Amino acid sequence: MKMKEQISIEEFDGKKFKIRTLEEDDNKKAVVTHYLHNYHNGVKKHYEKEAKIYLNEIVEYKNQEENLNIVSDVALQQLLFEVENVPFPTPKNYTFKFIDLFAGIGGFRMAMQNLGGKCVFTSEWDENAKKTYRANFGETPFGDITKASTKNYIPDNFDVLCAGFPCQAFSIAGKRGGFEDTRGTLFFDVAEIIKTKKPKAIFLENVKGLRSHDKGKTLETILNVLRNDLGYFVPEPQIINAKEFGVPQNRERIYIVGFRKDLNINSFEYPEPFEEKVVFKNVKEKKVVPTKYYLSTQYLQTLINHKARHADKGNGFGFAIIKDDEISNSILVGGMGRERNLVIDKRITDFTPTTHIKGEVNREGIRKMTPREWARLQGFPDNFIIPVADASAYKQFGNSVAVPAIQATAEKIIELIKAKL
Repeated sequence: MKMKEQISIEEFDGKKFKIRTLEEDDNKKAVVTHYLHNYHNGVKKHYEKEAKIYLNEIVEYKNQEENLNIVSDVALQQLLFEVENVPFPTPKNYTFKFIDLFAGIGGFRMAMQNLGGKCVFTSEWDENAKKTYRANFGETPFGDITKASTKNYIPDNFDVLCAGFPCQAFSIAGKRGGFEDTRGTLFFDVAEIIKTKKPKAIFLENVKGLRSHDKGKTLETILNVLRNDLGYFVPEPQIINAKEFGVPQNRERIYIVGFRKDLNINSFEYPEPFEEKVVFKNVKEKKVVPTKYYLSTQYLQTLINHKARHADKGNGFGFAIIKDDEISNSILVGGMGRERNLVIDKRITDFTPTTHIKGEVNREGIRKMTPREWARLQGFPDNFIIPVADASAYKQFGNSVAVPAIQATAEKIIELIKAKL
């Protein structure tokens, strides 16, 4: 075979191919990568029929467009190698199966795979997040989980449902609502999947504010649906802080876990904090950081003025500088998430601006954290690929779960359900 006779998952992104196949709701890449990822186990059959059609389509298209003679079996082997040759492949001897909803860049998946789990379905609608997810796990997430056509791709007989769903209010008149009251929200879609697929366990993550959201009615409704409508044992949710689980970030999130009642699990203990405490210098860049991360004198003065105005009003809004022996504030998307986590790094020697800035590069060594430092603050290892521009990377890590905290909690969940197998 000639060297040029190669085929890749990226072929599905080609404009000509998309025009030719006239697909509006395009899950082809997701179907094919899920099929390939499950090629060596029984879940393969769930995706096989459609995947074979799509593989034949792309091989035929590639051969016609480039006058090649790639045969389907060779294409299959090339694509299998592509999805398996990634930083974080599925554990060879996996011991449980899970699905990853509102997957982002795969924080839940990272934690569950570290514990020996096999992901059999994932969904995420942000295209840049999908790009990062595929670069690291070899799989393209399905799209909009609110659509029945997407839910139809979820296989049966998985063990754990994982979801970091957004916080939304329900239209309820009383203190707490039921399953139908949640219709129109993303929690309804999660609940519908739980009702249909009946996984052994569920693991949900949300912002700390869920506890007080809509005067507590939102959380009460969620717990009522899970416990009474869906029949799961759900212990009281817990606020977990990432800083207690091996990363130097003050990030509080609410965790909700549940177990199908027929498993007769009636108690659950959340993990104890790690003894080892880490600080920012544990995740700080080892080499000199590019000049683009250093603030301009004009922007720094703007931040100083902004903070002073708020200080005069008696509140603590404004930028913050994290010292090497401190932990960061919660990294967030927007709302001064980056400016609340500035650092001092005086290793810079070249103050020549590399981007269009007003003023000069500041001489105090004040800079933003890099996307890699944000990745470390969320517990992602350094071989985690960041294939997107900085703006997207900050958004993705700011939206992610803290992997070590998720993993510590998931380990407790897996211990209990394995004891029931």
